[in-house]
Amino acid sequence: MGTEGGNVRVVGGRYRLEARIGRGGMGVVWRASDTLLARQVAVKELGVDETLSEDEARQQRERMLREARAVARLRHPNIIVVHDVVLHDEHPCIVMELIGGGSLADRTARDGPVDAVEAARIGLALLAALRVAHAAGVLHRDLKPANVLLEPGTGRVVLTDFGIAQVEGATTLTETGGFVGSPEYTAPERMAGDRAGAGADLWSLGALLCAALSGESPFRRDSLGGILHAVVYEEVRPPAEAAPLLPVIRGLLEREPARRMGLDEAERLLLAYLATGTTPRPALSRMPYAPIRREVPGLRGRRISTRVLLVAAALVAALAGAALAVALLLAHRDDNAPSGPTSSAPGVSRTATASPSPTPTVTVTRQETRTPTAPPGYRTVADRKGFSLAVPEGFTRSLDGPRVLYTSPGRTFRIGIKLSAVPAGGPGAAQRRAAADGPRTNPGYRDGKVTDTSHDGHDAALWEFTWNGFSAAEGARHTLDLCWREGRRMYDVWVSGPVGRIDQARAYFDAAVDTFAPSATE
Repeated sequence: MGTEGGNVRVVGGRYRLEARIGRGGMGVVWRASDTLLARQVAVKELGVDETLSEDEARQQRERMLREARAVARLRHPNIIVVHDVVLHDEHPCIVMELIGGGSLADRTARDGPVDAVEAARIGLALLAALRVAHAAGVLHRDLKPANVLLEPGTGRVVLTDFGIAQVEGATTLTETGGFVGSPEYTAPERMAGDRAGAGADLWSLGALLCAALSGESPFRRDSLGGILHAVVYEEVRPPAEAAPLLPVIRGLLEREPARRMGLDEAERLLLAYLATGTTPRPALSRMPYAPIRREVPGLRGRRISTRVLLVAAALVAALAGAALAVALLLAHRDDNAPSGPTSSAPGVSRTATASPSPTPTVTVTRQETRTPTAPPGYRTVADRKGFSLAVPEGFTRSLDGPRVLYTSPGRTFRIGIKLSAVPAGGPGAAQRRAAADGPRTNPGYRDGKVTDTSHDGHDAALWEFTWNGFSAAEGARHTLDLCWREGRRMYDVWVSGPVGRIDQARAYFDAAVDTFAPSATE
């Protein structure tokens, strides 16, 4: 079992947690030191549903450990190495190799989309990883750019985060019946609630290749309902940038699993492209992908059925719950918005509780002491206004009245900070006043939501909304805004970014809130 001393936590008797480096739907990832072998590792703590009975929770932990150990048996250069699986404070922990550098999502956000040659190289590496996983009966089920690591120096492509993987014949690493995964990259058969085979991972690969080439999934929409409709029903329209690899992408994004391009054929076409610069036409006789289990009937041309609508309702309900609510709660508020609370940071675990009022209450319990340590690709700034926080490399500082702004080149992403006296009614009242004034301060203001929460033990409120941006050229934007009270001060941190790049805005928001610290004189 792990021990705790001061701010240091030791998991499994040997893994000393040093800094949180990520968070996903299934848990928190830490950079840690293996004190026995004197090496750096990554430790992922998997969350256990606290609402389960003692017996149900025990069964869930056992299932998580059993399936995590099955994933640990996978061995391939393009699959993250799992060193150990332990139980700490009743939470399963997966100990993995630590990969320097960032993810494919980080790379495209920082440097823009990759070219077709690089996309083909990444695609081949992921196909090799899936071949090994599927042969062992393991489905990944959350293949997306954020789960693809790119090792600096070597160019190695590493598939990570098997935290929601499914082992053949077993339930998932989450509770039975719960939806897991990222809707923009989720196969239509899974969206429809049908049983999905290994071909679902290949659909996700097709969407991932589109995102690598263009910067976003072809199924990205402004709402969960819009994403569901796009995945299950709308005509699939790969971006123009996908043209060099279009035969592969169209084959992988075939809605009917039985007609979807198989792993062998996708690999053949990508190899041919790298060798000749041209992607040959698919061999139709080689298209079907042999499933781990039966594939479900196709969805091509099917109207959205009652079952699909029920799945959509379940997804929306899930988003109101603890796990997926976090994703919505991480939308920040715009730089032109009045001060108010925003969502909690990556080092915070959030648990939503049902509330009869229009505004739900979220209880936030911080799992570690805030630290200004900047994650890779960020730098810590000590601002003369009386605070420090981590901002991405290349962001520049400016002032907008009492607000401090750190903006990316071209002002695509904006991080805003405001310090003020505590207003009447505290964070919640301040955010609601700002939301009520939203149509005046933010052109095209819509989908506004204020959620009472807490941050580092302090009263807080999160405001999230979409708006049209300051000009037609700028386009629609999404804002996440967290405001909290510490002593006699109100701290407000927000991030805004393009609607089509909400995930990246959330990542910047997480880092800003997680590393924010008032100056000692504050």
